Amino acid sequence: MKIIKATGLLLFVFGFIVFNISFFQASYTLTPELVKEKISEPAKTALFLQKAESILNQNIPSNFAFVAKVKAAFYSANDQQIKQYSITTAEVNLLVSLHREKFSIATVDSVFSSKDAISVFKNQALKTYGSWLDGQPFDTQEELKAQILGVAEKIQKYGIVNHVGFDRYQIKDLTYALTKSAAHSPVKRKPGLYLFLSFGLCILGALLYILPKLEDPSGIKNNGIFFNVMKNVGWLGMLTGTWLIVFYILLYFFPEYMTNWIIMTDPISHWLNGNEASRFFLYGLMYTLCILVMGIRMLIHYRHSRYQMLRTCSVMFFQTAFAFLLPEILIRLNKPYFDFKNIWPLDYSFFFDSRLDQLTESGALGIFMIGWGIALILLAVPIMVYFFGKRWYCSWVCGCGGLAETLGDPYRQLSDKSVKAWKVERWMIHGVLVFAVVMTTGVLYTYFTKSSWFLFFDSYQLREIYGAFIGAGFAGVVGTGFYPMMGNRVWCRFGCPLAAYLGIVQRFKSRFRITTNGGQCISCGNCSTYCEMGIDVRWYAQRGQNIVRSSCVGCGVCSAVCPRGVLNLEVKNETGRFGNPVLIGNNHVKLVD
Repeated sequence: MKIIKATGLLLFVFGFIVFNISFFQASYTLTPELVKEKISEPAKTALFLQKAESILNQNIPSNFAFVAKVKAAFYSANDQQIKQYSITTAEVNLLVSLHREKFSIATVDSVFSSKDAISVFKNQALKTYGSWLDGQPFDTQEELKAQILGVAEKIQKYGIVNHVGFDRYQIKDLTYALTKSAAHSPVKRKPGLYLFLSFGLCILGALLYILPKLEDPSGIKNNGIFFNVMKNVGWLGMLTGTWLIVFYILLYFFPEYMTNWIIMTDPISHWLNGNEASRFFLYGLMYTLCILVMGIRMLIHYRHSRYQMLRTCSVMFFQTAFAFLLPEILIRLNKPYFDFKNIWPLDYSFFFDSRLDQLTESGALGIFMIGWGIALILLAVPIMVYFFGKRWYCSWVCGCGGLAETLGDPYRQLSDKSVKAWKVERWMIHGVLVFAVVMTTGVLYTYFTKSSWFLFFDSYQLREIYGAFIGAGFAGVVGTGFYPMMGNRVWCRFGCPLAAYLGIVQRFKSRFRITTNGGQCISCGNCSTYCEMGIDVRWYAQRGQNIVRSSCVGCGVCSAVCPRGVLNLEVKNETGRFGNPVLIGNNHVKLVD
């Protein structure tokens, strides 16, 4: 068995090294044909080609150098457009000279009467951004000049780049598209081979390392866990966390640098949805494989408990079928991408205007998807939590919970159980929920009124901030990257707005609770040590108190590691301590009279 484990470890390390080395194995050549293919507007294509002339048909050996040169060409193009299309001081003075007491927007036509593209743009932009000035009185011409200069500044800041240049979203998307298409690498020539040498060997190695555990007696073995450099904030755990953090930063904010990894998964993407792989296809594939492989570890590690085996199989199924395969199949059928198990506010973009427009334009299926999503929010959450607690979602269905329970399981003992951490947790998670509600309210207001300003904030800017700092930064970079440092449920404890919503219902209106038999507790502390949600379970067990905490996800590990059978997961009437509850104990599922 030691030979098999050692072989597995070597294969995994080799595959991981190949995966990381492939990141740098590419050179890049940008051609005019490639630019014309990726930039659809002829005027913008010509502008970019002019600014990128020095790098066209040149072989650039470094990803970082190529991306820097491409971005520089975009920014140079924008600078040129801003100089050409900005409203000059002389033009502002001319506008001011035509007015005495009130401003008339009609005078814009006389100042910008030419039919050339620049004059037409200035005319339309002034009428759009300065319409509020029409009919406004002013005391002095200096006052009017200041107002028009303010409008001209807004046009320069927002209008020019958005209409005749490249806004930051276009720069981000086009830089990624050009980088991926311009790449020349062994990975691009033989993606299937590199897919096997990286993903394939990592999976095979991990399984060979895990499967020998079947020869051990059943029951949880955590011997030496606090001396393990991977599982107790040792150097290997810190390296793992650092790699995860860097990966998530690249994925969300700089995907143009990871194009070789994305190219590697093109064969699987073509097979599933008929298109080239995207960064989120790569992520979804890796996410699913992690849950499946580490799910097998969970099944072996907790094979003495039917409850643990059932919920592990559940998260493996929902991630593979509902979160990964079904959405890709929908794309192949020219239907909207949709994860049927993702619920707002965890799925914070559900009510975005572009998302709603896409679904409503997709006919009956799209309307059903909208209805399904709303039904999950308003009906499924309160009803299911009432009968089963938040565990029905957080421990059985959720993809974030699924990754935490499988890939993150070896780090569950690192969660902070202090009262201080609990206080921070309550403020943070409910604060994110309020943020999500306010952001979504603003988004819906914009969708129905077409006005981006809601109360005193811009809904577009607010949802961008939420997406960057909560959806990407907290849920991804911190939520997963900090597994080896702060435990496997950092996002679920401190940031997930859906967990907060589920927890509120569970705390005040649910039949689920963990019951205790304090008379048999020997204060070993296993329950508290391995509670991933930072609950000091022993404190409740010693007093014989039910554990009714909004943060509890009902994973049942406290029950599984208890040597005395003190803790049990129960579903029973809200009032009264006894009365035919369904008891899910350490190794069994049965009815208790």
